[in-house]
Amino acid sequence: MNKDQVKGTAKDVAGKVQEEAGRAAGSKEHEAKGVGKQVSGKAQKKYGDAKDAAKDAADEL
Repeated sequence: MNKDQVKGTAKDVAGKVQEEAGRAAGSKEHEAKGVGKQVSGKAQKKYGDAKDAAKDAADEL
């Protein structure tokens, strides 16, 4: 597991928390920011997954 996978997962979780907090408070702005963080976190995790796969493939050669 690399740092992009860890940071991406953390952003995704933080985004979920922010989205729910915004929903509970009735703040559409915070809900939207939370969803944005989730998207960003998932993208960063996918990038980390790709880096990991590339490294594994290189190690196989």
